[in-house]
Amino acid sequence: MTQTHEKPRSFAKSLFAGKLPSEMVFPYPHLDRTEGKRVKELISSANEFLTDAYKPQQVEAERWIGDDIITGLGERGLLGLYVSSEYGGQGLSQTGYCRVMEEFGAHDATLSVVMGVHQSIGMKPIHLFGSDDQKERFLPDLASGRKLAGFALTEPNAGSDAHSISTWADRQSDGSYILNGEKRWIGNGDKDVLCVFANSDDGHVALIVEKDFPGLDSSHRYDTLGLRGNSLRRLRFRNVKVPADNVIGKPGEGFRIAMHTLNNGRMSLGTGAVGSAKNLIQKAIAHTQEREQFGRPLAEFELVEDKIGWMVSYLYGLESMSYLTTGLVDSGVKDFAIESAMTKVAASEYIWYATNRVFQLYGGAAYMADSPIAKTLRDARIFPVFEGANDVLRAFTALSGLKTVADSLDDLRGLSLSDPVASIGTVAEYVVERISRTVSPDKVDQAHPKLRRQADSVSDQVARLRATTEKLLRIHGREVEERQRQQKRLAHAATDIYAQIATISRTTALFEDQGVEMSGRERYIATSFCDRAATRVSHQYNRVDDNDDDQLRSIARLAYNRGGYTPLGPA
Repeated sequence: MTQTHEKPRSFAKSLFAGKLPSEMVFPYPHLDRTEGKRVKELISSANEFLTDAYKPQQVEAERWIGDDIITGLGERGLLGLYVSSEYGGQGLSQTGYCRVMEEFGAHDATLSVVMGVHQSIGMKPIHLFGSDDQKERFLPDLASGRKLAGFALTEPNAGSDAHSISTWADRQSDGSYILNGEKRWIGNGDKDVLCVFANSDDGHVALIVEKDFPGLDSSHRYDTLGLRGNSLRRLRFRNVKVPADNVIGKPGEGFRIAMHTLNNGRMSLGTGAVGSAKNLIQKAIAHTQEREQFGRPLAEFELVEDKIGWMVSYLYGLESMSYLTTGLVDSGVKDFAIESAMTKVAASEYIWYATNRVFQLYGGAAYMADSPIAKTLRDARIFPVFEGANDVLRAFTALSGLKTVADSLDDLRGLSLSDPVASIGTVAEYVVERISRTVSPDKVDQAHPKLRRQADSVSDQVARLRATTEKLLRIHGREVEERQRQQKRLAHAATDIYAQIATISRTTALFEDQGVEMSGRERYIATSFCDRAATRVSHQYNRVDDNDDDQLRSIARLAYNRGGYTPLGPA
């Protein structure tokens, strides 16, 4: 166990630094009895209502989840889950909120997204950064479902590069702003309350724009591949006057507010994917047990078992890291941006690959337009794109880790990766040899003895993460910012390490609560996930030195020059 004088600000950044502050993640977080009971009641209420009232195919056909659904969820207290009771909400913790959001994901991806837009990001800036007056004016209606919220950040020329938004807000003498510009792909964009982010002479600002404000045009609706019940809109602002009372936080804080909101929102996206995957696996098992080929059920074939086994094992790891992340937030950890990003990437890619596997198990039936698996496939494809494109989040994860290590070294302390610095040019062999003498792995002493092999392995992986991160810094210097292939390897390794630690912590708690014998199935699932993840981590480290990056770059540049695939020689 790492001995520290003060609690680290970020568990994930500690991993890059070669530290394993186990006290942050052991014991595995759980809801207290009172909140746990309340969450179960809310989930039961949601399930009872949605099972009868919510029809996914009807939602897709009518292109909206239905005002009656909104009303019903609001009446059951499901639209203000984290909002305090003072404003008519349930006052749930981050973990409690995400547990209920998981239930929405189990019913339908569109429902999960509409609820996420409303609660995870739409009204979240008001909840986190709004004044008492703003909370009193907006939160009761939003928590009850009398009004819905949206989050307006993305623009035609500012997607992943959210800092470069061009929507402009001119500050007036009375503190109000005149808003002009355009946003696109805004969920709930035609609803009641929009948190809009704009640039101004004061820097970025966060503004509450109400549906009836003159000059707001949300009439254009996008026609989408999936999530067709989500009202996705283009917003145009033509001299929209936003009163001073509707400015969230201070002028200049808008970008920070937007990013902090998205960090929160990514967690519920992850747990929504957990709910969707559980439902998907149930469907796959029912189908493969009922469907027969060559005189026996599909479920008996090894390649079918491989698909089901992979989905179950990976889901256990994903669920573990998702709720470890929410537990870190509930414990008071302030910097959880990397953990949130890693969870979002892992969850969004898992649900996409899991859906493809289930599609394969269903065969031709899944290809029919009215198949629920076809709908799931179309719905799932957007998740790696929105709330932070996955490649951007990979780069963010890696660069955050690189900066952490740079700041910890005497000869690199204070290095800003955005500032020009000369390449240090240290040879890789020297770096690896030096680090092996100075960095010894922390041990995960709290892990259950039955998980000792996995715990020791992850300790070694953390030490190697630190060594690999420093090596890349010393070899590439400032140019490491451009080495996105290497950044991807670091991010993938760190994500799998984090997932293993979460799985070990969760399973340790399970063993201590129920005993190893009673938890035999979970033991196999956990060790399978960790062993496979460890193999993936080793592969990422090995590829840092043994790769074909230069060849791929040359191939891509050649294709750019030729405008496509045009090899020389006979076909």
